[in-house]
Amino acid sequence: GVMDLKLTSSRKYISISVPSKSQAMSPHIKSVDDVVVLGINLSKFNKPTQFFICVSGVFMFYLIYGYLQELIFSVEGFKPFGWYLTLVQFGFYSIFGLIELQLIQDKRRRIPGKTYMIIAFLTVGTMGLSNTSLGYLNYPTQVIFKCCKLIPVMVGGVFIQGKRYNIADVSAALCMSLGLIWFTLADSTVAPNFNLTGVVLISLALCADAVIGNVQEKAMKLHNGSNSEMVLYSYSIGFVYILFGLTCTSGLSPAVTFCSKHPVQTYGYAFLFSLTGYFGISFVLALIKIFGALLAVTVTTGRKAMTIVLSFLFFAKPFTLQYVWSGLLVVLGIFLNVYSKNMDKIKLPSLHGVWKKSVEERKTRTLSQTV
Repeated sequence: GVMDLKLTSSRKYISISVPSKSQAMSPHIKSVDDVVVLGINLSKFNKPTQFFICVSGVFMFYLIYGYLQELIFSVEGFKPFGWYLTLVQFGFYSIFGLIELQLIQDKRRRIPGKTYMIIAFLTVGTMGLSNTSLGYLNYPTQVIFKCCKLIPVMVGGVFIQGKRYNIADVSAALCMSLGLIWFTLADSTVAPNFNLTGVVLISLALCADAVIGNVQEKAMKLHNGSNSEMVLYSYSIGFVYILFGLTCTSGLSPAVTFCSKHPVQTYGYAFLFSLTGYFGISFVLALIKIFGALLAVTVTTGRKAMTIVLSFLFFAKPFTLQYVWSGLLVVLGIFLNVYSKNMDKIKLPSLHGVWKKSVEERKTRTLSQTV
């Protein structure tokens, strides 16, 4: 009886179950935590290298993206067709995502379809409203509104994911937002172009943008979805949303007629605009998956600051010291954010500690002089 019990016990431990074909994982996957961006497996690198690669990709591609976005809206008569540009952009993104998904062996959709419908709706709101607002606002004004999403992202993190942020994170968000607002206020005296409609559009885009980072982070971590999967499904569903909306509002026909008369300045620029944006969003999604939504937004906010700086280099504008002080505020915000992520490695002296050390040095100096 004892031997039978041992055999039964051993059978229980050595028994294996063979998964079905649909459940079998691709043999090339070594870890469920692999993060692949444009064919580069970032999981092979250490955290500082991953951060450097992601930040370099975000800055390079999104700086080109911002320039092309402003270039498209500089085409005479194109400003009313912001939603059509978003439709074309979503179409290109869907194609790029499908191509990238075909290049990897594991093509399963891990994130539920209902979640993608929500993400697609938020993505449409973020990018569609943002593109459309350029028909009413100048580019620096739009950029500065988008920079203010640091605080809404933190609020979204609290309510959506139950996160708790420390005083350094809150101070970083405030410094970066205030610094960038102050930076662009100086430019508003040069080319003021404020419009209430544009302000409402970009504000709604800001709200959607604040939520989408947290939803993406939660979905990718919970279901271990890949970047290419996220891009393909969210933008293809978003494409259907925008196409339905433009068809119902009779906004599709005038846009197609206009763009057919200027194919290079519209579809040509839109292709490059979408390509750089697709590469950029891939690196942003990698940042979200590895480092979280708050750090990703901090990096993209810093990129927006660089966009404003480059606009002063490419276009002649008056210079004031207000730009310097506001730029220093942004740098302080970046430092506070980095410090909050490495508080165990970076030990800043407290005011009490500095005062106590000063008193002790004074006592030692007095004692030495007395002796």
